[in-house]
Amino acid sequence: MSRPPKDRWLLAAALLAVLTFAVVGYRVWTPGLDVTDGRHDRGHNGIWLQHGWLGADEWFQRNRKQGRIAAFRDPKNIEQLAALLKRQHITDVFPHVSPADTHGRLPPVDHQQTERFLDALDGFRVVPWTGGVLGKTVGLNDAAWRRAFVRSAVDLLSDHPRLAGIHINIEPCPSGNDEFLRLLDELKRALPAGKLLSVAAYPPPTVWQPFREVHWDESYFKQVARRADQLAVMMYDTGVPSGKLYQQLLKSWTHEILDWSGGTPVLLGVPTYDDAGVGYHLPSAENLPNALLGIHAGLSRYRTLPDHYQGVAIYCEWETDEAEWQYWHEHFLSP
Repeated sequence: MSRPPKDRWLLAAALLAVLTFAVVGYRVWTPGLDVTDGRHDRGHNGIWLQHGWLGADEWFQRNRKQGRIAAFRDPKNIEQLAALLKRQHITDVFPHVSPADTHGRLPPVDHQQTERFLDALDGFRVVPWTGGVLGKTVGLNDAAWRRAFVRSAVDLLSDHPRLAGIHINIEPCPSGNDEFLRLLDELKRALPAGKLLSVAAYPPPTVWQPFREVHWDESYFKQVARRADQLAVMMYDTGVPSGKLYQQLLKSWTHEILDWSGGTPVLLGVPTYDDAGVGYHLPSAENLPNALLGIHAGLSRYRTLPDHYQGVAIYCEWETDEAEWQYWHEHFLSP
């Protein structure tokens, strides 16, 4: 039996009212918080840098980028980079030296360039970004691969003692992966005294990102945190479809991450890249302004900032444009 016209009209009116309420509610919802007085900037922020700053000639040749060697090796360009990062209150830099090969060896760096880079970035913590793709070049379950990787990392630090440590980024890395914990233990034992073991860590799970291998649950996050000297948490590639939802997610994640890290220094990683069309990243939603709005809201839940909150890390140097640096300057940095 079909509904009487009056009933259908009432149902349509009710649905329209619900839809109107939802639209209006979303428009007035403000999950993020804008902070312009610099209260959340401790002056010890981080950034991921591209491979060319340390890479050997072989990398440029293999990737058909020989024409860019001179730009990276030019002392003036390195000094300009250092000046930019200093103005932006960045102290920890993660220059790319990945991926390791299938035997666990890191790709070569240009030794003269590395020392030139360290000269210009005196006063920064330069922590090479190492690792690779699990199951392709990374063999965590292979003891020989882990030994070679550890040896290669230690050799790099021995060849360039001014490097501050090693930054580990393995993707994907499922929650509960015991071999990754074993690698961290082996690195921790082998690294020279005083060198930093930094980890590019995964955020808590979210319903928006279905790939569980790029999220860590609370138990596993805490196990990694106990082994690391620093966590730079990758708070992006979430699949979130709207800016406000991304703000809300980062608001929640900020609190969870700082609560889970157990006192290990934390950098909260934010996106400035534009990988459109990949499904797990929508630049219109997942961007620097929305990330900072969410982080500010999360940090504001604390009466005083946790001691282990170090700051924010930007991914990545080679895609951050002038407008983003300006927003960062106006909506995060302390005067």
